[in-house]
Amino acid sequence: TQSQAYLLKTVQRGLRKRLGIVKNTFNSKMGRCLVSSTVTLTPLRFSQIPRSISPFNHPKLSIPSSFSTNSQPLRDLQHGFVRNLSNTTPTRPPCTKAVLSEIPDQKQYPKVAAESTGPIPAIQLLQVVETAAKTGAEVVMDAVNKPRNITYKGLTDLVTDTDKMSEAAILEVVRKNFGDHLILGEEGGLIGDSSSDYLWCIDPLDGTTNFAHCYPSFAVSVGVLFRGKPAAAAVVEFVGGPQCWNTRTFSAAAGGGAFCNGQKVHVSQTDKVERSLLVTGFGYEHDDAWATNMDLFKEFTDISRGVRRLGAAAVDMCHVALGIVEAYWEYRLKPWDMAAGVLIVEEAGGTVSRMDGENFCVFDRSVLVSNGVLHAKFLERIGPATEKLKNKGIDFSFWYKPENYHTEL
Repeated sequence: TQSQAYLLKTVQRGLRKRLGIVKNTFNSKMGRCLVSSTVTLTPLRFSQIPRSISPFNHPKLSIPSSFSTNSQPLRDLQHGFVRNLSNTTPTRPPCTKAVLSEIPDQKQYPKVAAESTGPIPAIQLLQVVETAAKTGAEVVMDAVNKPRNITYKGLTDLVTDTDKMSEAAILEVVRKNFGDHLILGEEGGLIGDSSSDYLWCIDPLDGTTNFAHCYPSFAVSVGVLFRGKPAAAAVVEFVGGPQCWNTRTFSAAAGGGAFCNGQKVHVSQTDKVERSLLVTGFGYEHDDAWATNMDLFKEFTDISRGVRRLGAAAVDMCHVALGIVEAYWEYRLKPWDMAAGVLIVEEAGGTVSRMDGENFCVFDRSVLVSNGVLHAKFLERIGPATEKLKNKGIDFSFWYKPENYHTEL
């Protein structure tokens, strides 16, 4: 009817008028919002889960069966970096799958860690190891900003009073708790009963030259072997620099994982040499092994993101365990250089071998530690170079093994 048509037109005009008011109001407010200085911006939130790995495919993340991808907590994730989880296909496979496809035949290296900690519980052994390392570190911290009294064991091989004082403090802790254990210290040599199943390997100040120059790459390293294999370890690394020194403590017990300041750590998952950052070291003797490693330094500098030389073996290995570098290697090391670091790397998921690719022992003269994924790739260059040294007659037998010390090697 005419009255109905008139009523409809009246309603339509009213709606158009209201919509016009809303539109103008919205535009006006938006204009003020864009220029207003009082606007509060919501900060960006970054997920700690790697972007290349879906949390539902990651082998180490367990989603309770009561959770559904349609549940509210998981739907909320679409406001972060993961969107529409139930319907999303990853643009590329997780890193672990890529690794397996690119390196299918990785050699499995035997564990360097002791199968057990013997009659002493692992937690007790680790507590004493950590206490010993931290006690030595207190001595170093007390001296770090003071003048050094430096003497020389060789032309460039330094020793300071701090080395000796730190070792004395560590020895006091070990003897107080385990008076019948054997001890091998960098400064004091072999002390105790060689019939003991336990051998403590102590570096009271790893990176003495750095310490003497206040260069922030040195540490206190304490490792204890059970029948020749690492059972517990602690490394107190000094970080910062003059007037802002601090420390962080790495620790591990056989089969118990690796930790930094109480937080579990893991090696990196980098699966390409060209994306890796590497570390090496050079001894004080400029011999054939030194020259060979200089060549390796150059080779890996060309094909990786870089090679660092920091000057403290224990620190270098802890950095591999922390996942901030992918590998470390060096010739001419001693048991106190390696005993703690190799265990921490292995407990962090890494791989340990000799530089010729053979099975590693703390008494060996070379070490290669890596994130495991790239170990075979590194050995493609490091292995043949080391074999050439052996063919030249360079001695790669045990550096030192205490007489009558019982091992399971």
